[in-house]
Amino acid sequence: MLETYIPIGIMIFFGVTFGVVMSKASEWFGPKNPTETKLSTYESGMEPVRSAHERVSVKYYMVAMLFIIFDIEVVFLYPWAVNFRQLGTFGLVEMVIFIAILMLGYLYLWKKGALRWD
Repeated sequence: MLETYIPIGIMIFFGVTFGVVMSKASEWFGPKNPTETKLSTYESGMEPVRSAHERVSVKYYMVAMLFIIFDIEVVFLYPWAVNFRQLGTFGLVEMVIFIAILMLGYLYLWKKGALRWD
C-alpha cells in the first residue's frame, strides 16, 4: 500500500530541491560586490523620508485592494475584445451585463465612501 506513494514522494522531493536550487543559484553564481550605495534603502530613486516602521492608514490598504479587484476584472475584457466578432450579439450583451455589475459595485463603494481619502 505504501509503495504507491513513492512516485509522489519522489516528485515532491525533486520539486522542492529544484525550487531551492533555483532560488539560491543567483546567490551562488552572481557577482558579489556590495557597496554602501547598493545596500542603502531605495525608494523610487529618492532618499527615504521616513522610517519603514511607521503605521499606514487602513484607507491606503482599502484603496489598494479595490484597485486590485477592479484591475483583475478589467483583465476579463481583453479576451472578449479579441473574440468580439466571433461572439456576436450574445457576447456584447454578456459584456454589457458584466460591466453593469462592475459599475454597480463601483457606485456602491463610492456611496459608502471607500474611495474617499481624508
